Amino acid sequence: MTKINRIVLNTISYHGSGAVAEIGSELSARGYKRAFIASGRHVVKSGEIKKITDVLDEKGIVYTFFTDMKPNPTIENVQAGVEAFKAFDADCIIAVGGGSVMDTAKAVGIIINNPEFADVRSLEGVAPTKNHAVFTIAVPTTAGTAAEVTINYVITDVERKRKFVCVDVNDIPEIAVVDPDMMHSMPEGLTASTGMDALTHAIEGYTTAGAWEMTDMMHLEAIRLISANLRAALKNDEEGRKGMALGQYIAGMGFSNVGLGIAHSMAHTLGAVYDTPHGVACAMMLPIVMEYNADCTGEKYREIARAMGVEGVDAMSVEEYRAAAVNAVKQLSRDVGIPEKLEALKEEDLPFLAQSAYDDACRPGNPKDCDVESLTALFRKLM
Repeated sequence: MTKINRIVLNTISYHGSGAVAEIGSELSARGYKRAFIASGRHVVKSGEIKKITDVLDEKGIVYTFFTDMKPNPTIENVQAGVEAFKAFDADCIIAVGGGSVMDTAKAVGIIINNPEFADVRSLEGVAPTKNHAVFTIAVPTTAGTAAEVTINYVITDVERKRKFVCVDVNDIPEIAVVDPDMMHSMPEGLTASTGMDALTHAIEGYTTAGAWEMTDMMHLEAIRLISANLRAALKNDEEGRKGMALGQYIAGMGFSNVGLGIAHSMAHTLGAVYDTPHGVACAMMLPIVMEYNADCTGEKYREIARAMGVEGVDAMSVEEYRAAAVNAVKQLSRDVGIPEKLEALKEEDLPFLAQSAYDDACRPGNPKDCDVESLTALFRKLM
């Protein structure tokens, strides 16, 4: 049987410095008048949001802010957002922030138009929603999650100490505005962690079981851009910010359509149990998982190493270029200050962590089969 591949992307995306100026025109052209702005408190306080509210004011579009979100957004955050949207009688969403903001906004937009999923938990996995989410424009302020172009979002169930992944073509924002000027207020630590999250997206998306020619093209370019620009972005270099803004978006174009692997399923679990920042958890798990997956990746690690700037890969043996790819990831992670060990990790937590990672929606996409025992052993390498 012929394999059929599907690509889902934004209807429109804008890229480049000053791109947020297009938001007012896009909303007014469609008749929207009351915008629900989901944003992190730090974005509002930094003044970056004024670049957007100025264009809304110019078009006569009124707006309200919703900032009641945690870094790992919870069911309660989503439900509070739904009530705030209704209270303002909003007709559209502008999500301005990182992955946590956009994930919350996606869930809010879905529930407003599909109220039968108001409990939030029922959205886990591939939910049978009937209607597209509220019209949404997504503006990333971090170069990492690419939530502005994906059909995924992740919500934390605090009561059950787990994160759950929602996959729904109805949640993708109609418009993405990737403006590197909106990323200048990111501190070094956030730049590093979100950047490594983007690299994890690209490498897992490239090696996942569902990868194919079109997504391979996207992921290799994303690996190249991220590897070449993350260190510079840490210093708030303009070209580095531009390269990261583009690289993380391209990675999102790919992995959203083919899935990820156990580096992400394990990172989700660490975030749920220890509140570990998602990008940090991904960065710590990525080289460990790459070593585990290596013998099921064919020649792909050679191309990862090449994209990361390793020289002489064509003269290397399979074992050498696989080691070179892993070492390049480790070096980049060190260079941007990611820790290699998780001090909070406890031996008695390993059974719960491993089972949760095994149950995670990202696990089936891993190129190498795994079980709870192998996941336990991988988690132990963080200790």
